Amino acid sequence: MTKQFAIAALTIGAIVLGTNNAKAQNTTATTTVNITLNDVISIDAGSAAIGNTVDFNYVTAADYNSDQTINKANSLKVTSTKNFNVKVKAGGANFMNGVNLIPVNVLTIKAATAAGTMGGTKSAVVLSAADQTLVANAPLGSALTLNLDYTIPAVKSSSSDILGKPAGTYTQTVIYTATAL
Repeated sequence: MTKQFAIAALTIGAIVLGTNNAKAQNTTATTTVNITLNDVISIDAGSAAIGNTVDFNYVTAADYNSDQTINKANSLKVTSTKNFNVKVKAGGANFMNGVNLIPVNVLTIKAATAAGTMGGTKSAVVLSAADQTLVANAPLGSALTLNLDYTIPAVKSSSSDILGKPAGTYTQTVIYTATAL
């Protein structure tokens, strides 16, 4: 019986001691969150310059004797994680209609008066087949817009650059490149 008494005493002692030590325990967990960034520069979808056209129509004598300007809102929409430049060039030296040619330098491209949300130093560019800076040191940002004016001045449309050419549609591509600084 002494043995049973000792076992009972130990059991009761364990229960008493166990209930005094059974407290709510605080536990914590930690998680590491990583944000991995990559440099990005993009001419975004929604840019009018992607797959769009600029159409100049010379129908009357007045058309040939006056400046013609076509404004394209949201011509470029750029997202960049760094400051950037925008350059422009023609895909060749001439607008072409078969074997008939008009030099690309008849066209001037510049930021419109309401230029959009893209900052930087903007320049008017007389188009050529060489890269030229249209916007210099534009600040980084997301979906920055640039509205462009495409102009053929009367001095060009009333010159032999355009006058005397066979009727028809003359075509050339204009290429825009955004480059991070």
